[in-house]
Amino acid sequence: MADTQWPHDPDSDEGSEGMRKYGQAILAKKVNEEEDFPLSREEYVEHYGDHPVRIDHETVVSVADVFENVDQEEFQDFPEFHKATGRAMREAGNWFFDIDDYRD
Repeated sequence: MADTQWPHDPDSDEGSEGMRKYGQAILAKKVNEEEDFPLSREEYVEHYGDHPVRIDHETVVSVADVFENVDQEEFQDFPEFHKATGRAMREAGNWFFDIDDYRD
């Protein structure tokens, strides 16, 4: 979603909190772990799809862009949501941490 008008500033409190939060932290803060699960991928994207996700100091993508690589249709809990979105971000090149670098 390059050159788009976001529903809010990617660096506002609603966005990356002044560039203090990036990637999955932006996705996670839209979820209430106590009330939102099970969580439907379709409903999450319908509600937040046009919201910006700051990936790094130069890159902003939409929630919908991140979820293009999420195959799972429903998440039973927060760890499941977190794993699926992390995997999707790595597959899209929007994650600079490689878990395999830290495995024995």
